[in-house]
Amino acid sequence: MSERAAPFHCPYCGDEDLRPSELETPRGQGAAWECAACNRAFRLKFLGLLASGLQAAHHGGADHDGAHPDGLHGEDSDS
Repeated sequence: MSERAAPFHCPYCGDEDLRPSELETPRGQGAAWECAACNRAFRLKFLGLLASGLQAAHHGGADHDGAHPDGLHGEDSDS
């Protein structure tokens, strides 16, 4: 696994013009990134995997009865 996870969008303005910060970051503190669009800096740190996320992926996004998570069953909502 890479030491640095790369964000795709700035968490403040949503722009994609991001660059890794030139400042040294202590190990384990998260990588620092700079947004050229809004002139903000932020840190990105991986916290870990969620056990509940593994269950949702295992079920394929459907409930135990086969229903879609938002209540739709593949039919038009008018019927």
